[in-house]
Amino acid sequence: MDPIFFLLIIIALAFIFDFINGFHDSANSIATVVSTRVLTPFQAVLWAAFFNFVAYWISEFKVADTVAKTVNADAITLPVIFAGLIAAIIWNLATWWWGIPSSSSHTLLGGFAGAAVAHHGGFDAVNSAKVIKPFIFIFLAPIIGMVLAYLISIAMLWICRFGHPTKLDRWFKRLQLLTSALFSIGHGGNDAQKVMGIIAAALIVFVHQHPDHVASWMMVVQEEQNGKMKIVDIPHWAVLGCYCAIALGTMMGGWRIVKTMGTKITKMTPFEGVAAETAGAITLFGTEKLGIPVSTTHTITGSIIGVGLTKRISAVKWGVTGTLLIAWIITIPISGLMGAIVLWICKFAGLR
Repeated sequence: MDPIFFLLIIIALAFIFDFINGFHDSANSIATVVSTRVLTPFQAVLWAAFFNFVAYWISEFKVADTVAKTVNADAITLPVIFAGLIAAIIWNLATWWWGIPSSSSHTLLGGFAGAAVAHHGGFDAVNSAKVIKPFIFIFLAPIIGMVLAYLISIAMLWICRFGHPTKLDRWFKRLQLLTSALFSIGHGGNDAQKVMGIIAAALIVFVHQHPDHVASWMMVVQEEQNGKMKIVDIPHWAVLGCYCAIALGTMMGGWRIVKTMGTKITKMTPFEGVAAETAGAITLFGTEKLGIPVSTTHTITGSIIGVGLTKRISAVKWGVTGTLLIAWIITIPISGLMGAIVLWICKFAGLR
């Protein structure tokens, strides 16, 4: 296969995954405003999609650099990236169909790493320094979201203790528009960068392996920082394309997952929606600044649990939460295995 054509297929798959990520994870941004009836489902997806795209003007490339360096350079090939994307797309569609809010982020990392391990023939293909933080944050992100949401809820309850319930409810409905917008910006900034990282990895590999086919639109800029090469700029078309794809995907709305996130974990009110979205947004902005690709799904789920705990422990439906936790834990190994299988199929078909 012509190498440029294969590169273009990979880029197209990356945008497709980004689009699927948008409608798979749209529940993270809109579940609270829909379940509290602050916005209709149609209004909510438009609102979230717009602010997904707003992240285009404020995001850096720290998360993209982490994702691009998940696999050691000598284990990355175009078929490895291709296999990782196919695996991630399949698992994301499957979990969407089943209504399971799994992590698109960890699906992508798992598929990419699994394909690299299969290609390289060992786990030393994985850059452990880059993988350890996302793995830890499978558990840490929801805990941070939960604790922040609980503390924010307690603080708001104390501040509003003398307020009139009807008047407060009206104000929290207005405030929820702001907090949901902030969370959507965090969602767009964090998740779109992960796909940028995959595209950047593909471009870097292509430029290295096919120097005679290099064009200006393929150039990824890297600079040395603290003794390590860091991605500081990605072609503008890739950045714009990723934000457009995730925003369009969000507009499609993942209604199967909205039901799980908005009603099955705990009953939501505008007050609780504000607390959960604020906690989630703080977590996403903080981890993006640190270059840690966390799951927006894990983050908002933990935040929703946190606001539920302010009422009583039994207000959280722990059976549903346990099911979600199992899905989170198995996402990386399953998508990794799928990535390896797709790579073996590629090799059998002569795609190298």
